[in-house]
Amino acid sequence: MTQVYDVIVVGGGHAGCEAAAASARRGARTALVTFSRTSIGAMSCNPAIGGLGKGHLVREVDAFDGLIGRAADHAAIHYRMLNASKGAAVQGPRVQADRRRYKQAIDSLLAAQSGLDIIEAEAESLIISIGNVAGLMASGVRLDAPAIVLATGTFLNARMFRGLAIESGGRVGEASSVSLGDQLRALDLPIARLKTGTPPRLDGRTIDWSRLERQSSDTTPWTMSSLSSGRVAPQLACGITRTNRRTHEIIAAGLDQSPLFAGAIEGRGPRYCPSIEDKVVRFSDRDSHQVFLEPEGLDDPLVYPNGISTSLPLSVQEELVRSIEGLERARIAQPGYAVEYDHVDPRALHGTLGLRALPGLFCAGQINGTTGYEEAAAQGLIAGLNAAAHALDLAPVVPDRADSYIGVMIDDLTLQGVTEPYRMLTARAEYRLRLRADNAATRLTPLAIEAGCVGEERHRWFDAREADRQTAAIHLQAPATATMLGVADDGVRRPLSELLRFPGVDRAALIGALPALADVDPVLLDELIEDGRYAPYLARQLAEIREMKASDAVPIDSMIDYRSIPGLSAEMIERLSSARPATFADAQRIRGMTPAALATILVHAKRKAA
Repeated sequence: MTQVYDVIVVGGGHAGCEAAAASARRGARTALVTFSRTSIGAMSCNPAIGGLGKGHLVREVDAFDGLIGRAADHAAIHYRMLNASKGAAVQGPRVQADRRRYKQAIDSLLAAQSGLDIIEAEAESLIISIGNVAGLMASGVRLDAPAIVLATGTFLNARMFRGLAIESGGRVGEASSVSLGDQLRALDLPIARLKTGTPPRLDGRTIDWSRLERQSSDTTPWTMSSLSSGRVAPQLACGITRTNRRTHEIIAAGLDQSPLFAGAIEGRGPRYCPSIEDKVVRFSDRDSHQVFLEPEGLDDPLVYPNGISTSLPLSVQEELVRSIEGLERARIAQPGYAVEYDHVDPRALHGTLGLRALPGLFCAGQINGTTGYEEAAAQGLIAGLNAAAHALDLAPVVPDRADSYIGVMIDDLTLQGVTEPYRMLTARAEYRLRLRADNAATRLTPLAIEAGCVGEERHRWFDAREADRQTAAIHLQAPATATMLGVADDGVRRPLSELLRFPGVDRAALIGALPALADVDPVLLDELIEDGRYAPYLARQLAEIREMKASDAVPIDSMIDYRSIPGLSAEMIERLSSARPATFADAQRIRGMTPAALATILVHAKRKAA
């Protein structure tokens, strides 16, 4: 019997869960198809959420009423604000999560979502009619839908490597998606191979914690989600150790058994999270590399040794682990391994994450060449919203790189493509001073409300917060001198909002000068303080953004010799010479154009037009 839906989402990982929930929140009758219900919300690699750049994505998904932030807070057993000593724009909220609690949270959030069915089946093939997606065959059952989101993770034609042993699969104990992967290749889509890996899991009861540096959870009570009332799980400490010369000698001696160096793996791995054997070879001048020992749960003895991802044989893994201080008697509970899988060149996608060549098909997560839960969740959100838009004839949601890290990521992927798994970094955002993790709700929740994907709880929270903001804004117009805030100045009375730029002005100083501010939500007040500190720079960036957007109609000489323009790379010259854009807006739409090249072209075109 045929079942009919508006949207079908394939895959129960972070991208799939966010896509399914977002699609249903927008009013689409949605089916989430997963090979096994037990894998929904599973954290297949490091049980951690957030980090530098990644934490921004989590907060932005949360601003759209996504799942990842709330689930992270429910499961968090260790909070740490990375770059805490630096400015708010580059700070990265990160939590270590209890795997079981995280999965329970995702299961509960999905179960509470109306309009969403979960179907346990194997996604076998797409149903295509007259060049458009029409449905999915899943374990012999036909599911009809005008929009499908593929969130297949590392499972498309996936192979796992440990030493020179190779087996089919995208995760331990889970099968590879072969028939769907073969169909996508048969459709002549631009497909390539990428690689990722994971370290051996250790039995924490066999680790000598007394010999390790201890890293406790942050005491500052921040949370990942705006809707979280606080920390609900007991907090655990992580341990820190390092590899050494002996470790590196063991790895070097085993390289002939490494699939990475024996040529068995053709796909490239993530540059910013390489395997330990890759680090030893690439950084041969270094005597050691840091290893973070991260507990996987409150009631689970497993420990994730972050920093020694490997696909070496088990015998070599055991030897290298036991050469590390504190791990001399550590027992490997699950060996590390590498996974190689198919991905679609993301330059084949629109900014909606819809495939250009096959209307109705959307892609999210590792299938687009990214790595990490956070990148996957953010793509799942956008793909789910736009799949619902496609099915229900709603306005698409295309984030702008000037307004969000989600926009930066999607712009990078769809314009520049990938040569290795893409990881979000704060350095990728040219307007990062205004894209702080702490102001994600202010920036994006109004857009989410407009798109109709915000539930009642978040809507009420945001309305109350905006009322609180207006009250605080009135208070911040009160005249004061810097000496009232405990800092020296010229004695001139200014609005409190202007005094926020003075060094040393914090929440306590502000409330001391104006006690009425004690009634304002401290998280919101901290955000307003940061806004004040960055105000001159934010005004400058907003002017740059307005100027850039106003420049779309600037004409470009069709006969221009791009080789004569200083600062353009050979690749950019080739792309521009081939496309011959007539306006700056045309140049922006050329696949693979970088922001730096566009800025150069704009300056040149304006000089010619002057």
